[in-house]
Amino acid sequence: MDRFETDYLIIGAGASGLAFADTLLEETDAHITMVDRRDKAGGHWNDAYPFVRLHQPSSYYGVSSLSLGRGSIDQSGLNKGFEELASGQEVANYFHTVMRDRLLQSGRVRFLPMSEHLGNGEVRQLLSNKITQIDVRRRFVDARLLENGIPLTHQRKFHVAADVACIPPNFLSQKAHLHGYFTILGAGKTAMDSVLWLLENGADATQIRWVVPRDPWMINRAFTQPSGAFYNENYGGTMRQMEAMKEANSIDDLADRMEAANLWMRLDPSVRPVMIHGPTVSIAELERLREIQDIVRMGHVETIEPDKLRLAGGACSAKPGTLYVDCTARALGHTNTWPIFNDDQIALQMIRLYQPTFSAALIAKIETSLDSDKAKNALAIPVPMTDTVQTWLVSQIANTTNQFVWSQHPEIKAWIASCRLDGFGRAAREVDRNDPEVQSVFNRIKEVSMPAFANMKKLATA
Repeated sequence: MDRFETDYLIIGAGASGLAFADTLLEETDAHITMVDRRDKAGGHWNDAYPFVRLHQPSSYYGVSSLSLGRGSIDQSGLNKGFEELASGQEVANYFHTVMRDRLLQSGRVRFLPMSEHLGNGEVRQLLSNKITQIDVRRRFVDARLLENGIPLTHQRKFHVAADVACIPPNFLSQKAHLHGYFTILGAGKTAMDSVLWLLENGADATQIRWVVPRDPWMINRAFTQPSGAFYNENYGGTMRQMEAMKEANSIDDLADRMEAANLWMRLDPSVRPVMIHGPTVSIAELERLREIQDIVRMGHVETIEPDKLRLAGGACSAKPGTLYVDCTARALGHTNTWPIFNDDQIALQMIRLYQPTFSAALIAKIETSLDSDKAKNALAIPVPMTDTVQTWLVSQIANTTNQFVWSQHPEIKAWIASCRLDGFGRAAREVDRNDPEVQSVFNRIKEVSMPAFANMKKLATA
């Protein structure tokens, strides 16, 4: 049995594991070993459907040391006027480059692909069954908690009759021309992408049925633009969000105020969403999604038959020969949290909402900057994935608490200010802080932040 030593053993070489390793490499002289069941770094991006794109700007995704994309503004398409969104293939290639040219070239990173960690540093090579014992001098880092559900490989929770065509979106471009009707299953970003792919590639809205188990709140992409040119949307949006949190008298009232502030959007103005998983869309995308009129709202699908669709809330007829597109895998499904720093373990989780790679990179910085696990955990309250508006509030409380304690720690505050993965500080650096309108927004955020936080805690436990 082979045996070697390492300082950090990172289990999982997906986006979060790579972001952690990149910052650890920059901040320390540690030796790092990464283990992954896939043959390449990049996690779920290696199995992504071909038309997937990031739904937040490329400029603050990936690892801290290497930019993703060209830093351009899209001049056409449904993302026109906003910062570019890298395609799935671009993201996968980017992470392959991070591993090859950044991590491995350092001489301090070892990558064990097609391998699984059995526990206590014992690693099995999947092809040969060869066992290697890795003696870890500092920490085990579990990067699997942030692993996304993958349409291509997830296990369906519904039955499909043998003569029904049901595919993951990975095969939509190959199979779509063989069918005259399409049914999209799911209400998340993958489902939205699939609807938009069909419409943008010539399908008529009357050919598409959309099974929406729970209507989602969607985030207006204008709110997520990081540059000073979008200051009114970025920091102005933060101000309006704080005001909504301060004034809301119920969960529904908060959602209505977020919508009125143009921060959240819904598919149908007459249907109240009950789910928020953080999908980020442009108004142009929303307008196209609203072209679909045949929307089935009877809960999750249970059985698909050639002429019938059975769902938790009832059944409806189906057109024979329909192509069903399974978009029911859930991304970032963890809603439970654990202490991030615990003896010889680090459990990577979000510490900023909907920002897994920033979170992983900052956790690595916290690891290198403080001595005790107690002090480290005080700077890294886990932020669970959201499901409903109430759980979004719970996550925002942890998110806001983290933001405050980071601002009180000079080294962490300085690191965040220089980190390209911080999508929210750049706008403030690119505007004139002496501009009266800019000052007004900053002052208003300071004014309402504490009463907003107090009301958030009240609503979250109501």
